[in-house]
Amino acid sequence: MTRSLGARPGGFNTRPTLEDIRRAPKVLLHDHLDGGVRPGTVADLARESGYGGLPTTDPEALRAWFAESANSGSLERYLEPFSHTSSVMQSVEALTRVAYECAEDLANDGIVYAEVRYAPELHLRAGLTLEQVVEAVLDGFALGRREFGIRVGTLLTANRDQARSTEIAELAVRYRDDGVVGFDIAGAEAGYPPIKHLDAFEYLQRENAHFTIHAGEGFGLPSIWQAIQWCGADRLGHGVRIIDDIEVNSDEARLGRLADYVRDKRIPLEMCPSSNVQTGAATSIEEHPIGLLRRLGFRVTVNTDNRLMSGTTLSEEFAKLTEVFDYDWDDLQWFTVNAMKSAFVSFTERLELINGVIKPGFAQLKWRGDRPLA
Repeated sequence: MTRSLGARPGGFNTRPTLEDIRRAPKVLLHDHLDGGVRPGTVADLARESGYGGLPTTDPEALRAWFAESANSGSLERYLEPFSHTSSVMQSVEALTRVAYECAEDLANDGIVYAEVRYAPELHLRAGLTLEQVVEAVLDGFALGRREFGIRVGTLLTANRDQARSTEIAELAVRYRDDGVVGFDIAGAEAGYPPIKHLDAFEYLQRENAHFTIHAGEGFGLPSIWQAIQWCGADRLGHGVRIIDDIEVNSDEARLGRLADYVRDKRIPLEMCPSSNVQTGAATSIEEHPIGLLRRLGFRVTVNTDNRLMSGTTLSEEFAKLTEVFDYDWDDLQWFTVNAMKSAFVSFTERLELINGVIKPGFAQLKWRGDRPLA
């Protein structure tokens, strides 16, 4: 189907600054708990647990090492440093601390609602049960909500190269009234298609549970097609390669049947620009598909993926896009409302945050009195 690209959507021609973007009420849907640990906390927990595998225990040197390791251009190589962060998150105290600090860091970045995902099966080496892992993380986020006011829902992730997805899906359903809002599968995509976990997805659908699937990042259109048409995903984790089903000629874009379906069905794309460049899913921020997909009206959301590995925050992701694509406050609000509409919480809560927090917050930033911000 052919669509005119037309003019770039947006309102005022003012460019938001990073400082102002931090003040905006933002929503984050795709963030990994073990990919956002503070470097100092990694060093502390390694020392407390006796873990000796870190390349350095100096927090700043450790931060630089994680960032350097992530800039490989390969999803498989990008995932290697997670062995260090997960290795120091093997006790109730460590998991609760990391979740609490995550809530604090996100709140300090102006995020009002977040969904943070992690794989419980990665935190069993010291003898914890799956239930103890889930409850420790929930306790950390509950404490963070009480102290910082941020609402954090968790997604339980199954590793796509393992065979515990149905067990983790059942765990997500068991704790869905306690703060677990959904399910996910993650890990290297090549060789591990989502249909290998079809039993888990069919179970979740029978239980009226929400789930997203990492797809279209390290692999192409077949992974997106399977995630949607075979597995019934509510959202797509990344989904960058949907661009392969769009042909651009001059000022027109021709959408293939899959891309057209994704747009028509308003299937949310959890895009993580910096991470996508690091893993080779996109060549640069300038060439990232998010610019075209925004213009074509896909339900695009902006996310961090792994704040430690990518050395980023949600505000910084917005600032990069603003610089490259000349986005204004209306664009950033559009991304944010998209994310809140796509969250795995009740319609009532989504509406309350959109109308009571997000839109008023952006309005204050767009205007001073009756004048747009300079």
